[in-house]
Amino acid sequence: MTKWEYVTVPLLVHATKQILDNWGSDGWELVQVVPGLNPENLVAYLKRPVPDGPTGAGA
Repeated sequence: MTKWEYVTVPLLVHATKQILDNWGSDGWELVQVVPGLNPENLVAYLKRPVPDGPTGAGA
């Protein structure tokens, strides 16, 4: 069974693609984007699989 780690990331509407590309290059998959506290901000929820073996979380 796949174990996941999650992160929330603030997004600026004028730099959304660059921010998501950076996280995506590190293996993060976008799950959802929701409005932030003001119109200039969004919040992205991302996930990626936790690696198996001794380098994984909890090892």
